[in-house]
Amino acid sequence: MQLTVTYKPGILLWILLLLLPALASGQSGQPQSQLARYTSKTLQEKLFVHLDRPLYVVGETLWFKTYCVDGSSHRPLDVSKIAYLEVLDKESNPVVQIKIALDKGQGEGSVRIPATLSAGTYTVRSYTNWMKNFSPDFFFETAITILNPFERPEAEPLAGREVPAYDVQFFPEGGHLVGQQESKVAFRAVGKDGKGIACRGVIVNQNNDTLLRFQPLRFGMGQFTFTPGTDTKYRAIVQDTQGNTLTYPLPEVQPRGYVMQVRDSTDGLLRVTVLAREVPSPEVYLLVHTRQGAVQSQTGTLKNGKVVFVLNKNTMGDASSKGGITHITLFDQSTRPVCERLYFTRPAQSLVIRESLNKAEFTTRERVYLNLSARTDAPLIEPAQLSVSVYLLDSLPHPDLPTLDSYLLLTSDLKGTVESPAYYFQESGPEVDQALDNLMLTHGWSRFSWDKVLADTPPIYKYLPEHGGHFMEGKVYSTLTGQPAELVRTYLAAPAPQPRLFVGLSDPQGTIRFEVKKLYDTQDVIVQTNTRRDSTYRIELFSPYSDQISSRRLPHFLDNKTPQLLTRSINMQTQNAYYPAPAARSATEGTDSLAFYGKPNEKYFLDAFTRFPTLEEVMREYVPGVFVRKQRGKFHFYVVNKLLPQGGTFNEDPLILLDGVPVFDTDKMMAIDPLQIKKLEVMNGQYYLGTLSFPGIVSYTTYKGDMAGFQLDPRALVLSYSFAQSQREFYVPRYDSATSRESRLPDFRNLLHWAPTLTTDAQGKQVLDFFTSDQTGTYQVVVQGLTVSGTAGSRQFTFVVKPEVRQ
Repeated sequence: MQLTVTYKPGILLWILLLLLPALASGQSGQPQSQLARYTSKTLQEKLFVHLDRPLYVVGETLWFKTYCVDGSSHRPLDVSKIAYLEVLDKESNPVVQIKIALDKGQGEGSVRIPATLSAGTYTVRSYTNWMKNFSPDFFFETAITILNPFERPEAEPLAGREVPAYDVQFFPEGGHLVGQQESKVAFRAVGKDGKGIACRGVIVNQNNDTLLRFQPLRFGMGQFTFTPGTDTKYRAIVQDTQGNTLTYPLPEVQPRGYVMQVRDSTDGLLRVTVLAREVPSPEVYLLVHTRQGAVQSQTGTLKNGKVVFVLNKNTMGDASSKGGITHITLFDQSTRPVCERLYFTRPAQSLVIRESLNKAEFTTRERVYLNLSARTDAPLIEPAQLSVSVYLLDSLPHPDLPTLDSYLLLTSDLKGTVESPAYYFQESGPEVDQALDNLMLTHGWSRFSWDKVLADTPPIYKYLPEHGGHFMEGKVYSTLTGQPAELVRTYLAAPAPQPRLFVGLSDPQGTIRFEVKKLYDTQDVIVQTNTRRDSTYRIELFSPYSDQISSRRLPHFLDNKTPQLLTRSINMQTQNAYYPAPAARSATEGTDSLAFYGKPNEKYFLDAFTRFPTLEEVMREYVPGVFVRKQRGKFHFYVVNKLLPQGGTFNEDPLILLDGVPVFDTDKMMAIDPLQIKKLEVMNGQYYLGTLSFPGIVSYTTYKGDMAGFQLDPRALVLSYSFAQSQREFYVPRYDSATSRESRLPDFRNLLHWAPTLTTDAQGKQVLDFFTSDQTGTYQVVVQGLTVSGTAGSRQFTFVVKPEVRQ
């Protein structure tokens, strides 16, 4: 699902158009035009998360880099400004949840693995608010191993002598078995961990006659050719390597319908043969597209129940020749999809990453110079964004992490778990091509449903893209009726020296939404209504995290009580004791020293004036722009309206703020000790904020920005809230001098380097340097890269660190 986006200038207009209903329906008789109409109204984001390593010990820090791209072109996508990252346990319960700030399709962060986690296999998943409109199978997911040396690992129980539970499925090419029509049937045999099993099997009919034998080629997947009879049921008898035998039914044979046969060739052509039996019309329509781009279509007429379409493979992939999964769909005369098939086109060009090191082997505490080059075969070199991790390899078993190119072109567009996706990119030959075709036959397309594409009504989306900032959503209820309340003004603020106030107005369903900007990390927030007007409402805030679970399976967890685990644990504790924790960078991009209302008309630092014992005296003596009146025993402020002649005032109370938090009880504000107030600011004009307006602003700032013990209204909602994580610095010790190299401070780092934001120069090159630690062994270097045009690449290599030999 993709939309051609004009980045920056037109992006807000695009978001507006995206949310508007269709003005006219597409050409109802043509799937191609309906697909184009659907694509123009549906953006599909893809996220990829590069993790620094696949295995962690509790107490270690997980570092990551997030790539957000357009689902069709794979270009960096600057729509969502917030992404969500979670770590889920085996029951899919979140154990870690954080928000990531995105800028121009990139983000980075870190997570300290909690010491309370049990050892096991966990899922790291990531998504945007917009992606919550679609299936959780579209979220980025990868498995990691977390070990806890302080407890006994709870490995999953073995099955013993019981017959294991396997999942064996059969997938006729095109979707159906039709009587008397030859079909290719693919199969997939996996264990409960989602990995393929070694087995062999036979196909028998209802008379137990053996018709053929089969066995998988790789990863539990294979295929066979089969011509079913009519009114006959078929079974597969499968036997694993331990001699366990299980029986599975084949899909039901249809008495009439269509069969699709896709045959590859070396002449650059792909032949699609359609066989049909007892269909209502000979007219058929073939639609071919790659990620909803490079759309081709052909019409054909069945003759003697057969028609052949010929496709040029060189024009299949997307317009930039990035390759990927091509979607081949057959429609009958009434534009009903009747057959479907996936075909993988290898990219015509990829981002080739090469490396060179200053030495073949290194010693402890020695400087490493790593020269990287990243470029495609195109004559014009374009910059690429790279992320690099360098970590120690050990014998502790762990799942494989995905690569950026295999994820974007393959895994992200397939349903279910794809075992070892990098195999299809790193290896080549006829066997790899056959294994790749088996993968296409056994994993369905996950990006959209034809029912939605062919529907006359435009799609309706519940979740908006967070283009301006993080959405905090909730609901306002009447305490009298318990029902949602509409048109209620709500205010959200986080106490701070620089006020940040966000306002909302509840809709007919009582829903409120605050678009929060320039707030980072965990802060206390206060949400309230105007208790001067509204005293009978309560507010609830919703969690922004998705509670939907994907269909992917976690790999089996293995007991890892080995001597290397003890060593890793000691190293972790030493690092945490002697080296600093990841610290926020000194200046977070986008921070602002001004309050949300900008430069005030009047500003007073109270220490520059004579101090008075009451705030009433302060206001009357120092602040000519605010009149203090007492009516019916209650204080009121009236701000001078600078637009009125002769110093006229507004006739309503202004917005009163204490460290950015609205105060609607002027009497309570006047009771505060003025010695707690550092600064006072006044806006003496009508101020508009979102859908609300205020007759001036009077803002007080305390010395610590913590409201100085001010008692809030008990009806206000106060909670600790985690905003987008501020960027962290990865600490790297340096051994430039003899003194530092001779330091007795232990350096037991197994993650030598983490560089999430490298950019290649005009020659497609980048250089980085770092120092080895006291840990000897083989180190893995993983490089992920993406160009501005959306071409991805990855590279993995190793180097060795040996003990220093002293003379």
